[in-house]
Amino acid sequence: MNKKLKLIIAFSLIVFFVIGNAYAGPVPPAFELHDEGTELIVDYEKYGEFKDVGKSGYKYKIKNRKGLTKAVGEGIYPNRKSILKDAEFEKYRKEKKLLGSHWAFVNTQDHQANFYRWATAAESPGVKLFYTAQALENAMHIRHAIKAYYALVVQFPKEVGTTYWGTPWYVGPASLDRILYLTRKYPEMGIKLIGADIRVEKRYDDDRNNDLFIVNPGKLVYCDPKDVVEKRVDLSKLSVVESKEFGELSLVKYENGHWQMRLKGEPFMVKAVAYQPSKIGQSPDIGTLKDWSLADENKNGKIDSPYDAWVDKNKNNIQEGDEPAVGDFQLMKDMGVNVVRVYHHAFVRNKKIFRDLYKNYGIRIIIGDFLGMFAVGSKASWDAGTNYSDPGQQRNMLESVMKMINEYKDEPCVLMWVLGNETNYGIANNADVEPQAYYHFVNEVAKKIKEVDPNHPVVICNGDIHFLDIFAEECPDVDIFGINSYRGKHGFGYYNFWLPIKEIAGRPALVTEYGCPAYGHGYSREYAENFQAEYLVGNWMDVVINSAGEGAGVAIGGALFEFIDEWWKTGAPPGYPDIIQDVVPNVGGPFVDGWYYEEWFGVVSQGDGTDSPFMRHLRKSYFELQKLWKEKE
Repeated sequence: MNKKLKLIIAFSLIVFFVIGNAYAGPVPPAFELHDEGTELIVDYEKYGEFKDVGKSGYKYKIKNRKGLTKAVGEGIYPNRKSILKDAEFEKYRKEKKLLGSHWAFVNTQDHQANFYRWATAAESPGVKLFYTAQALENAMHIRHAIKAYYALVVQFPKEVGTTYWGTPWYVGPASLDRILYLTRKYPEMGIKLIGADIRVEKRYDDDRNNDLFIVNPGKLVYCDPKDVVEKRVDLSKLSVVESKEFGELSLVKYENGHWQMRLKGEPFMVKAVAYQPSKIGQSPDIGTLKDWSLADENKNGKIDSPYDAWVDKNKNNIQEGDEPAVGDFQLMKDMGVNVVRVYHHAFVRNKKIFRDLYKNYGIRIIIGDFLGMFAVGSKASWDAGTNYSDPGQQRNMLESVMKMINEYKDEPCVLMWVLGNETNYGIANNADVEPQAYYHFVNEVAKKIKEVDPNHPVVICNGDIHFLDIFAEECPDVDIFGINSYRGKHGFGYYNFWLPIKEIAGRPALVTEYGCPAYGHGYSREYAENFQAEYLVGNWMDVVINSAGEGAGVAIGGALFEFIDEWWKTGAPPGYPDIIQDVVPNVGGPFVDGWYYEEWFGVVSQGDGTDSPFMRHLRKSYFELQKLWKEKE
């Protein structure tokens, strides 16, 4: 659950719209702009020349800098001076509110300071424009934000930034996705992006020197608000060009390249959660983490978390008469969950519990094998790590996988098999330095699985879209491209995520992990939980609008990380009962304050921990996803 590339919301909003306003939304902007520019949609052809559109030599050359400066307005390239005439900017500067690194302003709650600092930052122009646009977006200057994002697309589409992990970040496609997101979220503006495309060939490794950009900036145009969002395709009118059958399950490809998963002949979207409950105080770091599927702390003959968990309705951390045990399985069913992700079969040994999960709650499992991630299954040492070219380690890993297959292949609860867990990031293995060897081995394992079990599809669990091209070449027998991805509250992105998967992998896609912590330093608990809910809804809706009939049309669902907080994630606990839920930031990420908090990812918490593993507090995100997942029932 570490090493994740991390960068739409689709709340139904009733918002008013007046042509000429600087924003569109339920609340006014956080501050007033000094110079909004003379054009709401800038006509770049009036001020310069486009060369080699749709080719690798694309370039926009400004010929009337003064006119373009007036058109774009404050903070948007090439307008560098308007902000210096902004009285509020001068006030902020004199009050020393703009001191320090511009990166420290990205997650500040002072949107005005964020805008001023980034608009004047000594940063590469594309990255500078992106974060200036994001500051404007956060401040509810939606039209100005769109202008800033589009200015980047026109003038700096080939710029490459750096992610939290030092890997390339393509700001051009990312800006296209933000424009798409904002125009969809606020269709009342009647603004639509047409004809745009930024393709980056050879982008899937860490070498930005071999990238080749094919750029068409398209155009922003006015349209009828009802035409902003593309109409959903009527799949019944399209021909099926490919169908893969797996017993009750099938994967169907339409003539437009869209994929749909069907279960018993009916469309099926995976609404999954990762589920790894643990009693506070237990930790794998000190060898005390127990198998939750066997745990019976209260000795009542029932497994604790699935059946004895209770909801603390008033969140006073005391079980009262109207708060009986309901169990996590019932809470999942009530939420609309239809699949549970099991990461590694050997860590959960009670097969009977999954039978009951399916029989009595209607919830299936996607079950996996780490396939050498963390050196699990290969029998390599942690320090040496799994070597995917080593025949002996290959045999060990294949033996582990086939044990899972033979044990579970006839279980009705199983939906599909998952191989690895963002293994390509190279944690205690060499998949990141020998990707061909790794992906080739994955395919060999997939072939072996199908010799024994033709009734369940095989999924790889990749770390984002890293090495997507090598996967496509080396893994023809893997049925579904699975991705752990943490990209932010806007979702994953059509141009920067779903479209490459469609065109390069050519297979259905399952988001095998997405999530957000419900904590942020300096933010109230309520604010952080609201942000988590917004983030998760945005991620899920991005999955939906890129499923069959919409967008890229390849998404078949997603697995939320995670159902309940795990208090051991940051490190070995000092010893119960002196344990607290750790709020030490782990690594940078696109969350409320810019950091991961590994112990806070649940949509359900364990309250203050005094009745672990039984007490549950349901967060806002639980109920927001419940609305979406159960809306058709």
